[in-house]
Amino acid sequence: MNLKKAWPQSLLLALFVSITYFGNAQSPNVVLILADDLGYNDVSFNGSKEIPTPNIDKIAEQGVRFTNAYVSYAVCGPSRAGLITGRFQDRFGFGLNPLYAPKDPQMGLPLSEETLASALLKADYKSAALGKWHLGAHESLHPLKRGFTDFYGFLTGGHFYFPEDLTIQDQKGVKSQYDAYREKILRNYERVEETEYLTDGLSREAVNYIEKYKDDPFFIYLAYNAPHTPMQATEKYLSRFSHIENKKRRTYAAMVSAVDDGVGRVLDKLEELDLDENTIVIFLSDNGGPEPHNGSDNGALKGGKGELYEGGIRVPFAMKWPKEIPQGIVYEKPIISLDIFSTVVEQSNIKTKNKLDGINLIPYLKGEKEAEERVFFWRQTKKERSAVRFGDYKYLNLEKSNEKMLFDVNKDISETTNLKDSKANIYKELEEKYNTLNKEMKDPIFMGLTDGKEYNALHPDRFE
Repeated sequence: MNLKKAWPQSLLLALFVSITYFGNAQSPNVVLILADDLGYNDVSFNGSKEIPTPNIDKIAEQGVRFTNAYVSYAVCGPSRAGLITGRFQDRFGFGLNPLYAPKDPQMGLPLSEETLASALLKADYKSAALGKWHLGAHESLHPLKRGFTDFYGFLTGGHFYFPEDLTIQDQKGVKSQYDAYREKILRNYERVEETEYLTDGLSREAVNYIEKYKDDPFFIYLAYNAPHTPMQATEKYLSRFSHIENKKRRTYAAMVSAVDDGVGRVLDKLEELDLDENTIVIFLSDNGGPEPHNGSDNGALKGGKGELYEGGIRVPFAMKWPKEIPQGIVYEKPIISLDIFSTVVEQSNIKTKNKLDGINLIPYLKGEKEAEERVFFWRQTKKERSAVRFGDYKYLNLEKSNEKMLFDVNKDISETTNLKDSKANIYKELEEKYNTLNKEMKDPIFMGLTDGKEYNALHPDRFE
């Protein structure tokens, strides 16, 4: 049968539009909320008694709380590179925290890598990156060049929170690494005057972009810089914690509470627009808390930010998608932040540019598949540290201090008992898994945050 002859052209056009519309309508919206340097024990769904987080808790209550959730690195930049690409960041040489170097196209996420926003463009998603970028300050690495439709935030690794501190008009006014913390906020490519406490401003923008994109499938990447230093909070939030005597801890708690309020605003807007049912909402931290540097608390976990002990890489992590995920799940099998990319793109049958290192979590959460043991891999080339999680066991090699360890982190979450000698066969197995994966990785392709003086000597025009 010849459709062109049998059907008027107008009806064919209407059919095409209808198929396109309903096809897109089935694709879930995605809201990915990333906290910065949040302690494992600093959300109430992980047991915090000191900092109530009722809105963040809703994500866990209405979906799943992950108890063995990891990020792919123990500090901000590399962890975000893994998250946004769904790949171990060492595959493409992002093994260090990048410097703020707006003239250097190599200082950040390589153009060979596809971001989650770029992948979602193939399914006609609108995407907004809000808050902290930290994946490169060169114009070629800007969020709008990496798949995002909109950007509201800053390009460096941290920022001041109070509007009166944002005194630098643009990159020309930046004369040092930390001057960039005072740059005015970018909306796409233009500097704007932020008038609110920055955490509140980012929450406002998330709500506004949900409203703007409500008729399309959308991806909101809400990357708060809280509770990363500098430790700044408004009286509105500080007054909630007047009972905490330690000033740093009180300010930290206030900063987390501001994030929780923002999460509540986002969830409320999704419900108001009847988008809640088919929106995947994910909450996690980019790494563990740097206790006591910012006043965070990793609870029973050993170590913190920058370390490969559990406190550096195991993070609070919750996800909900009412349409597909049952409420109130506690998922105890290990997962990693790289799984977010795979989970999202598979809902729209998107073919990715590069092979991913994560998995689609949905069939496991719905009980359609049995969890398989996977190899999670971490390395810090400069610090000469390496780690592998496989099953219940974790291999840890601190080469500089010649410490080799094996922990059963299922039974020993605090990593107190070294089983290297008593479980020598398991230690050897995990060491071999590390060596196999390590051969696939690249050395860092740029200098890191601790190489500032050396980098400046090689690039004397960095801030000119």
